[in-house]
Amino acid sequence: MSGGRKLRIGIIDLVTKGPTRALFARVMNANLASIMPQVVGVWCEEQGHEVTFVCYTGFENLVDELPERVDLLFICAFTESALTAYAISHLFRSRGAVTVLGGPHARCYPQDALRYFDYVAGFTDKTVVHDIVQDCSQYRPMGTHVGAARQPASLPGVRERWKFIEPTLQKALFMKMVPMLGSLGCPYTCSFCIDSTVAYQPLDFEVMKDDLSFLLEKYKHPLVGWHDPNFGVRFDDYLDAIEEAVPQGRIDFIAESSLSLLSEPHVKRLRRNGFKALLPGIESWYDLGDKSKTGRLTGMDKVTQVSEQVNMILRYIPYVQTNFVLGLDVDVGREPFELTKRFVDLTPGAFPGYSLLSAFGQAAPLNLEYQRANRVLPFPFHFLDNNRAMNVKPKNYCWTDFYSNVIDLGKHTFSWRAITNRLLATNAFIPRWMNVVRAVSSEGFGRIKYNTEVRRRLDSEPAFRRYFEQETDELPDFYESQVRRDLGPLWHWLPPGAVCHDPNAYLKAVTDREREMPPVPTNGDRRVAAAAGEPASRKSTT
Repeated sequence: MSGGRKLRIGIIDLVTKGPTRALFARVMNANLASIMPQVVGVWCEEQGHEVTFVCYTGFENLVDELPERVDLLFICAFTESALTAYAISHLFRSRGAVTVLGGPHARCYPQDALRYFDYVAGFTDKTVVHDIVQDCSQYRPMGTHVGAARQPASLPGVRERWKFIEPTLQKALFMKMVPMLGSLGCPYTCSFCIDSTVAYQPLDFEVMKDDLSFLLEKYKHPLVGWHDPNFGVRFDDYLDAIEEAVPQGRIDFIAESSLSLLSEPHVKRLRRNGFKALLPGIESWYDLGDKSKTGRLTGMDKVTQVSEQVNMILRYIPYVQTNFVLGLDVDVGREPFELTKRFVDLTPGAFPGYSLLSAFGQAAPLNLEYQRANRVLPFPFHFLDNNRAMNVKPKNYCWTDFYSNVIDLGKHTFSWRAITNRLLATNAFIPRWMNVVRAVSSEGFGRIKYNTEVRRRLDSEPAFRRYFEQETDELPDFYESQVRRDLGPLWHWLPPGAVCHDPNAYLKAVTDREREMPPVPTNGDRRVAAAAGEPASRKSTT
């Protein structure tokens, strides 16, 4: 236990899963920094502790970046970086450190993470961090699950987080994007999304205005990336705050929003206030009409309406990425893919972002249905990035047909004809450059090549096909060799058995709770039964 002594605390924000030298990663990874690790750094320093902060972009040597002796190590990870986090935790626990996991993976897979960390945090507020730091105890062989009842009501702003933001931005090349957050949670109920069960909550607009004014002191022309799951739910309040704090044309903004919020008057106002890129979610041609403001329209009728709206947005905003989820249960046959190809043709200026349907542990209640139906595959966390593996067995496709459709869509989207049309339909230089680089790199050509290899092995390797058909849980060498390569020297610190996990842990935890309700925590005890992974009175997130 810390006993009030000054601790040496390390904080690692994993924005990537392993070493890289890719040009696109050099440009973008530092711009993908998370906010919550910076917040934890502020809260730890407020308690009087010494903090060393590292945003891992794939170009650093983590062993060299952190002090030899760390008392307490916080790691923030998405699920695709979970094995990297496990290896780092194992390394620093061997040196006597106490380790904490936070972020999306901690929320989605607490049952697994508890095997490798002393603390696994759900929703995280200031009190949760205080309690961890004050306790600072080893919980082994199984860690303890801590958290708050809901998202924090307020967070330190950019001014308070600047000492952690600035060195991270120094790693970026010509584009340096400051992370900001105006709200938590989401008003929409997309069944596959981790934010769908978190109540929407705006943060303090006065803090937002102060942060924007502060940035104008630091940069001649700042670039801000909003981390809100859906920016602008309280549209007028947001834009009023921006207009009060920022002279027109002084700050550029990037935001993820929904088509339901992007009417032409709203888009015009966004343009006047420096918004340069928007990332709306379309997701499906047969569902989620409230998010795309298409109501009951489906199929080609929805394609036509959405295309018209996105083309309208492109008249005002230089860069638009439209997001789709492939393999939803409402999809049947070739039609969903053909409709998306039609959208690509009708909306040449938009960059389509495709995600394979994935069930991230206990991120969403729908995942219980997948697990009850025995449709979740045990792909290593390393591949759960929405692209390199689909861990939900398709409802209406065999695997070979599904991958054939995905490959065909990719070839259409990233054909030289489509790349040229996208180039001609985009006016600004940086959006043009981004579209081309993304198309010819791992996101376009690379993904087509990867999916084609998976498709080939499904036909030619019986053991590979049996894994997909859930006839065996023996991981094909194709996947294990990628983990070994991507982790580099950290592979040797990966704990035994960490490559594999129980894909039905969420269902088993719920079933165990139904059989025997856990005791209600008393006296402010925030810990819970590690084996069940059950949050007590409070929970956390990034």
